[in-house]
Amino acid sequence: MMNALIKSFGYAWKGIVVAIREQRNLRIHLSITSLVVAAGFYFHITAVEWCILLLSIGLVIGLELINSSIENLVDLVTRERQPLAGKVKDIAAGAVLIVSVISVIIGLIIFLPYISTLG
Repeated sequence: MMNALIKSFGYAWKGIVVAIREQRNLRIHLSITSLVVAAGFYFHITAVEWCILLLSIGLVIGLELINSSIENLVDLVTRERQPLAGKVKDIAAGAVLIVSVISVIIGLIIFLPYISTLG
């Protein structure tokens, strides 16, 4: 049983690495994540703010991985331009966009008070 669990984590890690290599948007999200985390350390944000920030980051990254999976699955089914295939991809991308925009708003709510004290 432990062996199966270890294999399961290995497959998950392999999927993350593949997505990082192949998905430009995921790399962009990860770059922004590193800046946000650095800002969190710089401004010494509270534990509650960390929790909210990490939840937002996890949602964006997790949803981007799901979006990438959906895109790959649609491409596996058909490479032809089909309206329904395009719709599926667009809806998945829209979900990432919504969570990303909300995460930016959350980031602004958390960081603007800290930034306003700098000057």
